[in-house]
Order: sequence, then C-alpha cells, then structure tokens
Amino acid sequence: MALPFAPGDDLVFQLESGYGLLRVLAVDDSGGEIVWHLLAYEDLFPDVETAEAALARPELLSVRAAQLPLTDHALEKTPAARLGNRPVQAGELAAYHAWLERGGQAFDRSALLLLGLR
Repeated sequence: MALPFAPGDDLVFQLESGYGLLRVLAVDDSGGEIVWHLLAYEDLFPDVETAEAALARPELLSVRAAQLPLTDHALEKTPAARLGNRPVQAGELAAYHAWLERGGQAFDRSALLLLGLR
C-alpha cells in the first residue's frame, strides 16, 4: 500500500511528553525500493495546533536530524499524520545530497526509534 505522503509534507507525531514534527524532504525509488528522506525537528509542543502554528515560522525550529533515510516499511511503522505541505527549500536538501553522494543506506526502523524517542 502506498503511503499518502509527498515531498514538502509536514508530519506530526505524538509522544507522552508532547507532539513532534517531521518533514518529508524527498522520496527515492531505487531499484524498486522506496526510500523516504525525512527531517526531524527537536521541538515538542503541548498540542497539534501549537505544532502546526510553529510551522508558520520554520526558521525558528531546531533541527534534531537533517536527514533520516527510511525504507517504506520503516515509515509505515512511524506513527505520523500529515499536517500540510510547503515547498522544500534548497538548504533543507544539503544532508540529502550528501547522503546520495556517499551512496548511503536506508534505515528499516521507525523514525522515532532512530531519534531515541518512545
């Protein structure tokens, strides 16, 4: 089943301590395997509305991980919902391009596990 996300999508996830944000930077299909490239923000918010409002000023958000390459399976295991979409900026793609140049591998664990969040 295809995931309903696209580059530029802002995603929200819930933890016991609050709501966090992820961002879809790019989607690659290399050899039939889908790789999702996410950016993870450090900030946590008390509710979805506050998280969504913070996206109006993304330059004020702290980046926890500039590049999380996930397999399709790993993203399916990441409990996140789409908040909206805004254009991906060139500066957001620097870590993604570096990953491509290194011939990086995708992770098959959820974004929350990779970030050390539960």
